[in-house]
Amino acid sequence: MNHQHSPTMNALSHSPSPSIKFSSYKTHSLLLPQPRSTLQSISLSGKLKLKISCSASEHPEHAAPRKHQPSKKAKNVSDGEKGVDPVGFLTKLGISHKQFSQYLRERYKSLKDLKEEIFNRHANLQDLSSGFMFLGMHRHVEHRVDFMEWAPGARYCAVVGDFNGWSPTENAAREGHFGHDDYGYWFIILEDKLKEGEKPDELYFQQYNYVDDYDKGDSGVSIDEIFKRANDEYWEPGEDRFIKNRFEVPAKLYEQLFGPNGPQTLEELEEIPDAETRYKAWKEQHKDDPSSNLPSYDVIDNGKEYDIFNVVIDPVTREKFKVKKPPIPYWLETRKGRKAWLKKYSPTIPHGSKYRVYFNTPNGPLERIPAWATYVQPDAHGKQGFAIHWEPPPEYAYKWKNTKPNVPKALKIYECHVGISGSEPKVSSFNYFIEKVLPHVKEAGYNAIQLFGVVEHKDYFTVGYRVTNFFAVSSRYGTPEDFKRLVDEAHGLGLLVFLDIVHSYASADEMVGLSSFDGSNDCYFHTGKRGHHKYWGTRMFKYGDQDVLHFLLSNLNWWVVEYHIDGFLFHSLSSMIYTHNGFASFTGDMEEFCNQYVDKDALLYLILANEILHALHPDIITIAEDATYYPGLCEPISQGGLGFDYYVNLSASEMWSSFLQNVPDQEWNMNKIVSSLIGNRHSTNKMLLFAENHSQSISGGRSYAEILFGDIKEHGAGSKETLLRGCSLHKMIRLITFTIGGRAYLNFMGNEFGHPKRVEFPMLSNNFSFSLANRQWDLLEKEMHHGLFLFDKELMGLDENEKILTRSLPNVHHVNETTKVISYIRGPFLFIYNFHPTDSFERYSVGVEEAGEYRIMLNTDEIEYGGQGNIKHDQYLQRTISRRIDGLRNCLEVSLPCRTAQVYKLSRILRI
Repeated sequence: MNHQHSPTMNALSHSPSPSIKFSSYKTHSLLLPQPRSTLQSISLSGKLKLKISCSASEHPEHAAPRKHQPSKKAKNVSDGEKGVDPVGFLTKLGISHKQFSQYLRERYKSLKDLKEEIFNRHANLQDLSSGFMFLGMHRHVEHRVDFMEWAPGARYCAVVGDFNGWSPTENAAREGHFGHDDYGYWFIILEDKLKEGEKPDELYFQQYNYVDDYDKGDSGVSIDEIFKRANDEYWEPGEDRFIKNRFEVPAKLYEQLFGPNGPQTLEELEEIPDAETRYKAWKEQHKDDPSSNLPSYDVIDNGKEYDIFNVVIDPVTREKFKVKKPPIPYWLETRKGRKAWLKKYSPTIPHGSKYRVYFNTPNGPLERIPAWATYVQPDAHGKQGFAIHWEPPPEYAYKWKNTKPNVPKALKIYECHVGISGSEPKVSSFNYFIEKVLPHVKEAGYNAIQLFGVVEHKDYFTVGYRVTNFFAVSSRYGTPEDFKRLVDEAHGLGLLVFLDIVHSYASADEMVGLSSFDGSNDCYFHTGKRGHHKYWGTRMFKYGDQDVLHFLLSNLNWWVVEYHIDGFLFHSLSSMIYTHNGFASFTGDMEEFCNQYVDKDALLYLILANEILHALHPDIITIAEDATYYPGLCEPISQGGLGFDYYVNLSASEMWSSFLQNVPDQEWNMNKIVSSLIGNRHSTNKMLLFAENHSQSISGGRSYAEILFGDIKEHGAGSKETLLRGCSLHKMIRLITFTIGGRAYLNFMGNEFGHPKRVEFPMLSNNFSFSLANRQWDLLEKEMHHGLFLFDKELMGLDENEKILTRSLPNVHHVNETTKVISYIRGPFLFIYNFHPTDSFERYSVGVEEAGEYRIMLNTDEIEYGGQGNIKHDQYLQRTISRRIDGLRNCLEVSLPCRTAQVYKLSRILRI
């Protein structure tokens, strides 16, 4: 039998009793299905009558709880057909490329077809991205824990752990034995243990208010009293019997058809008469029965061939029923508090238990860490890894205190790695980060942190990019509650929290990760060469598979719902967008973005990810990291784009790194600096710029400070010329990178004060040393580093006070390769840079449009920032000269010492 509903629906249909689940987050109206149902009442036997509510497509025998099928209106999650132009952004940008335009149209059609397929199994896109509500371990409102896992290649599934002596038979589900559906989702119920001397609950479906206060939920009213009141106030006489025994009707039907005296073969079963014939036969058989006090029913055949029968009720009873509300208050009154649960039961899988999932596969038995596990300890020092059941008692579970900050118009992001955030040679913790790093970020003037390496990974030296467990925070830093506290404390300081998410590939580890998860290669990943990254040894996701989409999209939603994450940087998109993983020569020809090497399924996944995230969480921020700058990264989905809010300009940091290491100062190309930093003028406002991020310090690279200052151990003992050059360029690079681009800037932890050492994680090649896997915060006490920090702090404050990043894009009006001077205007601000290594200028003429007085707001050469103080304070105020320069009506004659930069602000306008 093919079940055309979602895996989450399978969990409900397998559940022996109904449960009520409420969403813990605000939903978007476009993601909700439009319910459509009719009420029918049918007579099934001589003594029993049952009232059934079912959708138009359901049969009466499917009385188990089901989700509503989505209406057509619910499917149009984004813009619908109206207002959609699959090539709209090409028209806007004036790009004419027939092949790419055709590709975008075909991609849009594929997106519509994909959604049609999705809606055959999922109620809507919210349902597609909410698998974490059912998969993995979940406490049920009754006395049990439910476990659900996707493993289509397995033929036997069990949960093994220290709670059951690692037995593969105690908590199991076999194919065809109440636990495996057509899509490969296994469902196992772990019943809580009844304590010695306690009797089972009177109600099989007894619910407990397990997650709230200790005894909240106990009404103090006995079950008999509640049912008596329900009989008097709500139920028609005799109806409450089906609440006490929900299986009475189907059991009798089953016994009639397949009981000991029923037919044993298909031949004996013969053809079952239609419902109307059986109803008339029953009515004839029971025509002499005494009258019932239940409502009367009858069957009317309206003569339509496609109508088998209509069951109708008398008008008085129908009107009486229509005014009734669901009897939920009576059900909730039967709930008991957690105190009552603790008295009667002990958990079958206690909090902190170690467990794994056991499969029997065509290739033999194997154990895996569940894919949806939320807390994992990966194997270390040769020990087996395992999941940890994380279900702290409500009084110990973290309670959120702070609301999320409003999303600022300009992002100043502080990129962090928790493990290397401490000064000591060891792995630092979430708690250390909270106490030491968050206050520094706030003081430095940033308004967001971006964390990488937080999602669980087996090997620390991989920096967290070979993810093994996508729903788990890394146990090496602390517990899930510790990470919630980190996010909450950051929000309390006004800091947004972004996560560097890696959905472009996954760890190839089989014992801890997802590779060959159920014994087959085609579970989460492509088979053969396509399933392996060409150079990194990682596994590549099969984005065209609905269940893989279900996993990845649910993962994104999980981090927002569970941990209140404010945004994501999607790591290394070129690895997933192209089958060559981005390792190819790109000339910029549009054909390279729509040829046979482009993975359309990966692009559709990114579109769905942005569509769902922005619909469910309107304030979410998504950032694309793509070295190939795929066209339309930040364009609206309705206009043929991928829907990201920002994209990362990777070429800027590559340019600075190349200049610092390979090009003499006097040969720096000013036009290349400007063109690299501004990028594509059409999308500059959507650009995230950085002078250097963690990549410049990791993977064999060096920080700019290490390049500029060399291997000086104590900077006070270094060459004065070397230190002066290093400090000057360090500040100038950050100033121009910060102010010339769009509305987003990023800095890696420690680089704001010139951290002098690269990052090197402990591994075999360095004898597993932690000496370079930390941050030297004590350097902030040293004069030079303190000066660099003060300058960076002033730079962040300049934007906070003057809103530099949110102003109109700069007008770059002066670029001189001979003098090495760059100047541009942004609003009332004038930025001037002299990159020349030796030449200073006493009266350098730079054009301005507005006549008036200009005052220096920020000067890289001030002594407190580690400069020489060549510009005296009486020179900070300059008045324009009425002379046309750089195509502008006026000019300033300013002092420009070598390797310095100044920011002027128009303080008073002069009317001529």
